[in-house]
Amino acid sequence: EVKVTDTGQLQLVDDEGKTHKINKKTEGTIRPMHPTSVKGVDDMIRLGDLNEAGLLRNLLVRHKEGIIYTYTGSILVAVNPYQLLPIYTTEQVHMYTDRRLGELPPHVFAIADSCFFNMRRNKKNQCCIISGESGAGKTESTKLVLQFLAAVSGQHSWIEQQILEANPILEAFGNAKTVRNDNSSRFGKYIDVNFTKGGAIEGARVEQYLLEKSRVCRQAPEERNYHIFYYMLMGMSADQKKILSLGNAAEYTYLTMGNCTSCEGRDDVKEYAHFRSALKILMFTENDSWEICKLLAAILHLGNVFFLFNKFCLLLQVAPKELGKSLTERSLMTTRESVTKPLTCEQAQDGRDAFVKAIYGRLFIWVVDKINAAIYKPSEDTDVVRQSIGLLDIFGFENFNKNSFEQLCINFANEQLQQFFVKHVFKLEQDEYTRENIVWKHIDYKDNQSTLDVLASKPMNMLALIDEESNFPKGTDTTMLQKMNQHHGKGGIYIPPKNNYETQFGVQHFAGVVYYDSTGFLEKNRDALSTDLIQMVQTSANKLLKQVFQKELSSSTTKNSQASDGKKRVPTLIGQFRLSLDSLMKTLTVCQPYFIRCIKPNDFKKPMLFDRELCIRQLRYSGMMETIRIRKAGYPVRYTFQEFLDRYRVLLKTSLCDPKTVKGDWKTGKTKIFLKDSHDTMLEVERMKELNTKALLIQKVLRGYKYRRQYLRQKAGALVIQKYWRGHKGRKLYRLGFARLQAQVRSRQLHYQYKRKREAAMVLQTQIRGHLARKEWKRKRDAVILLQAYTRGGLARKALKKMKRDSITDQEMVERMFEFLPRIVGGQEGQAPVGYEVRGTKMFEIDIDDFPIEENLPKEDYDDLDEYSFSKFASMYFQGAATPTHIRQRLRQPLLYHEDEGDVLASLTVWWIILRFMGDLPEPKKQVKAPGSDDLTEESKPPTLQTVQEDSDAMVDEGPTLERPLTSLEKLHIIVGYAIVRHDLRDEIYCQICKQLQENNNRNSYFRGWILLSLCLGIFPPSERFTRYLQSFIRFAPGDYASYCAERLRRTTMNGMRGEPPSWLELQATKTKKPMIVTVKLMDNRSVNLPVDSASTSREICQALSNKIKLKDTFGFSLYVALYEKVWALGSGREHVMDAISQCEQEVKRRGGQEQHAPWRLFFRKEIFTPWHDCKEDKFSTDLIYQQIIHGLKFGEYQSEKEDDLAQLAAKHLYVQHGSDSSPEHVKETVQDCINNSLLEAKSEAKWVQMVSTAHAQGSYLSSSQKTDSVKAETVDYAREKWPMFFSRFFEVVKLSGPALPKNKFIVAINWTGITFLDEREKRLLELSFPEVTGVNTIREGKASGQAVNLLTLKGDFTLSGTAAGDMAELITMFLSGLMERSQYAVTLKEASQDDPALLSFKKGVLIIIIKDDEFPLQRGWIKGQNDSTKKTGAVPADDILILPTLMFSFFQSLLNLSPNQRKNIIQANQKETGTMERLAPFTLKEFSLEYFRCYKVISRNAAPEKLWANSREPIRQPLLKKLVGNPELSHKACVLVLNVCVPILKYMGDYPTKQMQSPLELTDQIFGPATKHEVLRDEIYCQIMKQMTINNNRFSIEQGWQLMWLCCGLFPPTQSLLKHTQRFLESRRREPLASDCLQRLQSSLRLEPRKLPPHQVEVDAIQQNSTQIFHKIHFPNDTEEVATSTRIRDLIQNISKQLKLASADGFSIFVKTHDKVLSLNDTDYFFDSLRQITDWSKKAKRIKDGGPVNVPYLVFFMRKLWFNVVPGRDSEADLIFHFPQEVPKYLRGYHVCTKEEMVNIAALLFRIKVNNDKTQFVQIPKLLKELVPLDQLKAMSENEWKKVSAGMTVEEAMVAFLKAVFRWPTFGCAFFEVKQTSEQNFPDIVRIAISKQGLTIIHPKTKDVLANHPFNRIANWCSGSTYFHMTIGSLVKGSKFLCETSLGYKMDDLITSYVNMYLRERKAVQTRNQRFN
Repeated sequence: EVKVTDTGQLQLVDDEGKTHKINKKTEGTIRPMHPTSVKGVDDMIRLGDLNEAGLLRNLLVRHKEGIIYTYTGSILVAVNPYQLLPIYTTEQVHMYTDRRLGELPPHVFAIADSCFFNMRRNKKNQCCIISGESGAGKTESTKLVLQFLAAVSGQHSWIEQQILEANPILEAFGNAKTVRNDNSSRFGKYIDVNFTKGGAIEGARVEQYLLEKSRVCRQAPEERNYHIFYYMLMGMSADQKKILSLGNAAEYTYLTMGNCTSCEGRDDVKEYAHFRSALKILMFTENDSWEICKLLAAILHLGNVFFLFNKFCLLLQVAPKELGKSLTERSLMTTRESVTKPLTCEQAQDGRDAFVKAIYGRLFIWVVDKINAAIYKPSEDTDVVRQSIGLLDIFGFENFNKNSFEQLCINFANEQLQQFFVKHVFKLEQDEYTRENIVWKHIDYKDNQSTLDVLASKPMNMLALIDEESNFPKGTDTTMLQKMNQHHGKGGIYIPPKNNYETQFGVQHFAGVVYYDSTGFLEKNRDALSTDLIQMVQTSANKLLKQVFQKELSSSTTKNSQASDGKKRVPTLIGQFRLSLDSLMKTLTVCQPYFIRCIKPNDFKKPMLFDRELCIRQLRYSGMMETIRIRKAGYPVRYTFQEFLDRYRVLLKTSLCDPKTVKGDWKTGKTKIFLKDSHDTMLEVERMKELNTKALLIQKVLRGYKYRRQYLRQKAGALVIQKYWRGHKGRKLYRLGFARLQAQVRSRQLHYQYKRKREAAMVLQTQIRGHLARKEWKRKRDAVILLQAYTRGGLARKALKKMKRDSITDQEMVERMFEFLPRIVGGQEGQAPVGYEVRGTKMFEIDIDDFPIEENLPKEDYDDLDEYSFSKFASMYFQGAATPTHIRQRLRQPLLYHEDEGDVLASLTVWWIILRFMGDLPEPKKQVKAPGSDDLTEESKPPTLQTVQEDSDAMVDEGPTLERPLTSLEKLHIIVGYAIVRHDLRDEIYCQICKQLQENNNRNSYFRGWILLSLCLGIFPPSERFTRYLQSFIRFAPGDYASYCAERLRRTTMNGMRGEPPSWLELQATKTKKPMIVTVKLMDNRSVNLPVDSASTSREICQALSNKIKLKDTFGFSLYVALYEKVWALGSGREHVMDAISQCEQEVKRRGGQEQHAPWRLFFRKEIFTPWHDCKEDKFSTDLIYQQIIHGLKFGEYQSEKEDDLAQLAAKHLYVQHGSDSSPEHVKETVQDCINNSLLEAKSEAKWVQMVSTAHAQGSYLSSSQKTDSVKAETVDYAREKWPMFFSRFFEVVKLSGPALPKNKFIVAINWTGITFLDEREKRLLELSFPEVTGVNTIREGKASGQAVNLLTLKGDFTLSGTAAGDMAELITMFLSGLMERSQYAVTLKEASQDDPALLSFKKGVLIIIIKDDEFPLQRGWIKGQNDSTKKTGAVPADDILILPTLMFSFFQSLLNLSPNQRKNIIQANQKETGTMERLAPFTLKEFSLEYFRCYKVISRNAAPEKLWANSREPIRQPLLKKLVGNPELSHKACVLVLNVCVPILKYMGDYPTKQMQSPLELTDQIFGPATKHEVLRDEIYCQIMKQMTINNNRFSIEQGWQLMWLCCGLFPPTQSLLKHTQRFLESRRREPLASDCLQRLQSSLRLEPRKLPPHQVEVDAIQQNSTQIFHKIHFPNDTEEVATSTRIRDLIQNISKQLKLASADGFSIFVKTHDKVLSLNDTDYFFDSLRQITDWSKKAKRIKDGGPVNVPYLVFFMRKLWFNVVPGRDSEADLIFHFPQEVPKYLRGYHVCTKEEMVNIAALLFRIKVNNDKTQFVQIPKLLKELVPLDQLKAMSENEWKKVSAGMTVEEAMVAFLKAVFRWPTFGCAFFEVKQTSEQNFPDIVRIAISKQGLTIIHPKTKDVLANHPFNRIANWCSGSTYFHMTIGSLVKGSKFLCETSLGYKMDDLITSYVNMYLRERKAVQTRNQRFN
């Protein structure tokens, strides 16, 4: 400031207030100050005084005002304030987030935000280089940038906290107090922070450079060793220190060399606690921490050692002798042997120090590696390049009084960084301007390249010379200095020593000259450790010591092995440092750099002291002047023209724009536009404004449209209301006057009439009431007398009847019950069907012990049946108050729960019938019994199973059919009939019977019940749930019923349920409890008596017969049933024999006969031949078939048009019977045996005798004396070929899809020749030979009942459905595989030309004859074959041929001769699809494929190109879309995923056979999973699904395809190019049930964000059931449940709130409870995405823990999460459903502080809520206390005092009153957490944390005192790990940290985040309102 004195002389007043006179000498050096320099500027580019004085003045002025940050363009200059400033709060973080550089005052946060913003905008890695002298504040700036990045990441994730907490550990080990800095970093670090695409931190990596290891052993005066030693000695507990034998810092040589053991401003105790918590956060175990302490203690002890080292040896776990030897002696290797040399005292001390430095240095590296292991997460996808921001905090430029080797390395690193700065700011900048033709005035700058050349770049540079000398064994510091003088002495950079005795040399650095003392250079550079010490480490038992020396230990062993190969150079410290520095420079070069220049204002670490000389020196060497000049003149922001247009197009006002007309300080280059920082900021601000304006315009138009439409609708409604109201009002006024007059007159008349009538009525009433009373009394008296008489008579009769009944035995009761049964043997009653009479029967008996009914039965475990009592089952599953004991009343509801209403009614009907069967209810008396008739005689036709099936719903109701007396058999048929028809009723029936048997004292009823139970056990099994309980119940049966019933249950369970009610034969067996005997007739007139039971199957009987008659070739023999004129096959499978017999009995009854005399017969005969049947294999089999054929000829079963054929067969029979004897009697007998009676009548018997005699005489067998067995075989073969249809198995089917046939319902006949489709008149619809069948698949059940089979043939693909479809597929598959196994014919699938003569050459489509001589094993993939065209033989690859399923080639001759096109025409002719679908020509992707699909692949010259857009059963080998084929941007992994999607789509649709069944969810995950991650794959999924649905004849496949399309449309939309094709595809198939729904979902997905995860199990299950509405159960805290559809969670919360009529949805949330966690779902996510994410994560965690696939059960809850604006009584619904149930548990756990009076009142309220008005419960109060009083207050009052509590109000009022009482306490609405804390010594170990709308409160768990209160605005940061929760309170820099151990950290984290976000939203809303108001 210039002042004028009184004398008129000019004086200057400087900034310190000192005055200076101006004289002529000084006048020339003074210039007027520019206005910008008076107050200072934010950006020094804007300074008018662009000189050193101006820069210094600007920094000084700002420093005085407490402003420490100043910009130089985008470079930040930070002056260390040496005090804590209030500019690092959370508010500051929010203020600088997402703001452009220069918008706000300079700040380190602004640089950090620019790094983050540019990384995301430019997709380029950033780096921030923080440079400056030691003590300038680099480390603090690094921490601040890290804190800001963690805050901006905004995830509050554990990884963020781990990265932040790495700093305290690194500082403890790598920082120390120096003269210049209390927390000086004695190592360099580069922290590379990785980010996800969304900008969240996902990991980091720390690189360390050149730790100053010498500090461990020596410190300069007033300096300390590394912090960790002082932390440990001050912070460790006395017990721990005792174990390690540690004392105070003053006791240790290594800590007292600098005569300074404390540091002002550092609390070592607190820092140690912080260090310990940081170790926990970084996953260091307690053992790791202890081992580190042991090593550090060992170092301290070794420093005190004057070669007495017991403590040291103890800690390092080495032998004292070994240690002494390795420290006092040195081993040397000569050519022959190892020589030991003793060391001097100094050498030994140096060796000890070297060992200590080695331990500490390697321990530091181990710690860094351990930190990296915790915070660095390698990328899962190697192709994805991660975005990162690197922070370089490296040692500043150092110049001490004595500088050594470390300072040279540090200053070399600073030279490198200065060169990087120079290159980036000056060189590259000016080069680009020249390249782009920008007019530019070149600026001179200070380049330090020459210094770098001398230090490291030129040949024979200084560092190379030091390295070289280090590798010479005889090299010394002196020889090194001489060499440096020799090579660099004459240059200006290196300053040699003044004389030969000095050891100092100088280097001219960019920051000035530094003199280095060369003493010890080589020793430090070699950084070698003696082999003796390494061998001693090898012997140590300390694991950590071995770990840190692992590299040396491993290399020492390799060195020994390589010793003979010659010496290998050991890497020196300089070599290692240069390598890591080069790596760092490469990393920095590829990043966009930001620079923070830290300035140290004084050397005394004092605040508000500015040393100008010191500061100007730092500004000079940092090149700040040149930087300002180039930044001021330069253009730091550049865009290519295209980038500029794309980003700022929104600012264009016109389409014509001439750059020359726009004025301003910016430039246009050849390819880029160059802008200033101010321009970029201005453009960004304008762009945001313009985008907001456009968004507002769109909103305005849409809102206008919405409200206009709403207004017009309301206006129209109002007009209608007005019209009707006016009309109504007019009419009302008109009528009002007349109505009043009429009313008056009428009221008077009516009043008079009423008065008269009332008086008359009263007289009448009096008389009538007296008469009626007298009459009623007389009636009652008579009735009572009559009732008494009848009651007495009834009781007497009942007593008599009971006396009679009790005298009857159990067996008599059974006899009486079944006395209507005659004694019969199955299959021998009544007249046998024609042709099946038993003649000359030879009987065989099969003993029950020989009967092979069971095979490989699992052993039943009956030991634990005591646990399965029927009463236990009843208590678990019975409904309502149903008991497990006998009753006589009818039930009001079934015992078990049934969803189907029909089942409920049926249960009640069955109960009624069971009571009647057991005699617990009397029979209805509608029909009069015939005199003398018994209860069990038949009075009318009973209801059969058929009637139950046909009209089951009608029967369910207790209709008139049952309101009549029924026989026991009728009742049994009704009960069993319901069980057969209604599967869900079986357990109900068993439970009803067991209930009536339990505690039944009525003997008659009890035994009838057991008979009923034993009958039921033979018909149907119970469910798996009830089986064990029933087995347990059966054990208590009377007499031998226990074993009998148990056996019946076991057999029924094994062989499955019956299809018909029990037959008479079974009733008889129940009566005797013995097996039934049935007779089976063989075709050779033998009969076999077999024991059978109710569960016997045809397979068991066929097997028993085969074993009995020693039949080997059993295939095709079946059991047949004959009744009247009908004969049908039971097959040889799981069909129940007794079902067939029951059907026969029902048929007899239907015809009016008696069931017990049903004339059914069982036969054993051949049903079907295999295509490879050979009669020679089994002569017994051939004999039986032969007899069957003869029998069939006689009875007309097998007929022939030619009589000669029959004569020939008869002649052969004559030969078989009588040989060459052809006497007339024998011939006549043969004719009678073989020729049908109708033929004998048509042509006389004599003529047939003549024809047979002639045929016999001419037969070749006569002349050759052929064996009879051979003749029989010929006959069988003849019949097999002549009548194949008579040897067929038949299946009834319905065609679901496939080529058109005259009928869709037909019979499939399968025999040895092939497959034939027949109609009901046996007309052939289609014939297929086995070679024409290409495949058979059994497919999952669709809507059709029964199974479905996909039959793939050359004539088209058929989908057939039927009850036995599975058996049909099994039979066809067996025939096909058998034929292929035996076939000798194959067709080639491709062409092959072979040079090797052993290999066969062939063309495509050639016939190969397979030669089976085992020369080439098929297992190895080779077959020997002959080319049919060339007749050459050789080996053929099995994969190149198709084996034909035939034994005769004639089938294929014609087909192979056709051309491919002719074959195609044949197939197309057979593929005329029925229905209108194809006629409508649905839209396909053909048009889309031409433009977007990859090129078509031509299969062969004749074949048509493959239709990529149409259905194919072959998985594709390449993606369909052209953009995915060879896309370089798409990773290889994604391409593989595309191809892996195809097979799951085919599998889901049933188009691809699969051996291992996969669940639908697994398949949908494989289909949609990749597309949810990679957007580029979504169109491919749509195309593949639509492709498979195009020209697809398989109906099942189409339905499954629609399910996939439905799921796909709800997950994500296709791109615009595919969208219209997809819409047309769906619109053209409107008739499909899901088409319109798919369109609707597609429209929704276009409006919304795509889903992030594949469909959830619930969605897949719903669409599998063809349900397009998805429901999910949601629970509430008061145990009620609500169901809602899937949508976004925010919408779901709104929907539930509306349904419950809550006042507001604010504060509510959806929670998911898994086995170990309760997680709150994010409002903005999709419901099913969140569910999926949680369950998948739980599955993964559980799978890792347990191994193998797992199922994760979960529950979804809807509860209040945030308790703000909650006032009890304001929203009653929320109070009752949510607030009360959520608050009561907190109160009862004793979390609140309350007075005794409050407690008593609340106990009264809770008691009222618990018992309502039930006063009898008062005595129960002592027992209920735990549910009324807080846990810690139970003993506050005596039990009698508690009994006095009472509250007179309703339950609802009591709930609200409770909430109002709790509402008065400050802890209302808090969430409480019990945690273990280690941060605060004043707090107890266990504290209670309460989180509410006020903030976070720490409470003493016992006294409930508040220990600390932290509002949310004081919590700077928080996060949670798996077992920890961490928060920072106060500022980000020096805030206090709080770490606690809890498994609920995730909940605390989520709650705090939710409350903070809520307040931020409210604040934003208030600001928006204020802006509008303003």
